[in-house]
Amino acid sequence: MFASICRRRLLRLRQIPSAAGTNPSWPNPIDAPPSHGYSAAALAGATVSEPCPITVSYLISCGLSPAVAAAHKLRIRSTDRADTVRALFRSYGFTDADITEMVRRDPRILTLDPDRILRPKLDFYASLGVQPRKLATTPLFVTRSLNKHLVPCIQFLRGILGTDGKVCRAISRNPSGLTQADLDKNMRPAVDTLRRLGLPEESISKLLTIELGVLRLSPDRMSQIFEDLKSLGLGVTDTGLLYGIRALSCISRETWLRKVSLYKSFGVSEGELLKAFKTQPTMLLFSDESIKKKLRFLLDELKLELSEVMRLPVVISYSVEKCIIPRCAVLRVLMREGKIEPNINLLSALIGSAKIFSKRYVLRYAHDVPDVVKAYEGKIAFEGFRDRDVLVPLKPSG
Repeated sequence: MFASICRRRLLRLRQIPSAAGTNPSWPNPIDAPPSHGYSAAALAGATVSEPCPITVSYLISCGLSPAVAAAHKLRIRSTDRADTVRALFRSYGFTDADITEMVRRDPRILTLDPDRILRPKLDFYASLGVQPRKLATTPLFVTRSLNKHLVPCIQFLRGILGTDGKVCRAISRNPSGLTQADLDKNMRPAVDTLRRLGLPEESISKLLTIELGVLRLSPDRMSQIFEDLKSLGLGVTDTGLLYGIRALSCISRETWLRKVSLYKSFGVSEGELLKAFKTQPTMLLFSDESIKKKLRFLLDELKLELSEVMRLPVVISYSVEKCIIPRCAVLRVLMREGKIEPNINLLSALIGSAKIFSKRYVLRYAHDVPDVVKAYEGKIAFEGFRDRDVLVPLKPSG
């Protein structure tokens, strides 16, 4: 019976006309059940000045810590409804961890009407192919109006991206780009600005696919980003421009300038920094402390040349504790056993996927040198590269 109801709802939802014409794979806003955001009528709970003991106990049962549960000033009037909400999410593929994350971010979802408010939206996202785990960090996905917000925005995006698959990928990468932006106030002006700045339609489509969040940028901020990237030598036909926009859309201009100053404080020249940014725009997205820690480790502990790090800036994206140090420990074991030369090009050996590194330096030698496995698992501490108490120098490249 439940499956039959779901199929009927999904069938009704697959009749919305697309932006370019009628497409039977899209829900029809006329036929879809009414949907609402938060309102006095929609909520079955109420905000209170002091924590409600019963509500706090229930939130703890959902997986929240006592402190987090007590911090939410909410009274759940019906735990039966809350149980039904959780069961509904599970039936659509959300794990208990997903549900805990949603409740932690906004416990009011437990008070929403399961059939009138939640189910139509869950059917809608399911029809798009968006996986539940992609939505768990954005509770707004069940609070925005289906007919007034979600459907019109999806129709707009489909008219630009062209295919259902691209729409699904765009939403999956950044659900908040759909839920936190308004169609007329944000989305249309942002796309119009991209066109005015000369970005080709194909590039706009790719940009929105990789970073839907740019639709929240104001026209002035978008224009400023283009000016900053233009000063780096990136034109509208350069592929790097899109990833540059993606990076700068995540930070303010003040933060961008501060990050630039931080790299320069380590001795990075402006030319080196601009070239590195074109190769790895995300190098400016890490916190100041993270950037400092990584550069100090690479330069002071591993004795790498700053110019070499800037030629391969992808290394800045690696975690020191979880990636670089275990790999260094493996390489040190192999040097000790004479399996690789001490003057190996260290930076080239360190970068690459975990699969490639494991195949090249761990699995290849695991039988003859079991310690490489222990080193990779963090069971053998890395204490520096030493050969007769002399730090191993980086082999010059080229």
